[in-house]
Amino acid sequence: MDKPKFFLRDEQIRANLKAYIDTLPLDDRAPLVVSFAPMTRTLDQNSRFHAICGDVAAQAIYMNQELKPVQWKTLFISGHAIATGLGAKVVPGLENEFVNIRESSAQMGVKRMSSLIEYTQAWCGGNSVTLRDVGYRGDFFGRAA
Repeated sequence: MDKPKFFLRDEQIRANLKAYIDTLPLDDRAPLVVSFAPMTRTLDQNSRFHAICGDVAAQAIYMNQELKPVQWKTLFISGHAIATGLGAKVVPGLENEFVNIRESSAQMGVKRMSSLIEYTQAWCGGNSVTLRDVGYRGDFFGRAA
């Protein structure tokens, strides 16, 4: 079954949601679960953050190493968690490596993601990383629009 999402912003969307609910099957033994939650990060925020990580990977060195954008993402999310008081949990991994069990940016709300982006931009400013002036909208990977 599809997992449609309704972004409850106006009366038309409310009406669409009500109509959709009326089409759902009822089942005592295997009921569907309907839940409501605040919106997580926006696609624009996601694209922007990934583009920033790409800019950092192209310009910065960490501990004498070039890192990939996904590695910078891990560092920024971990650093942001410490800077905002969330903390970190480092555990031995399955092969005795160290693993930071970190928060997921996909589960961040809009405000938390904004904070992460601000933290990352501040790091860039303090570390001579120039961020591209590109259109981040609509492209998951932050390529220039």
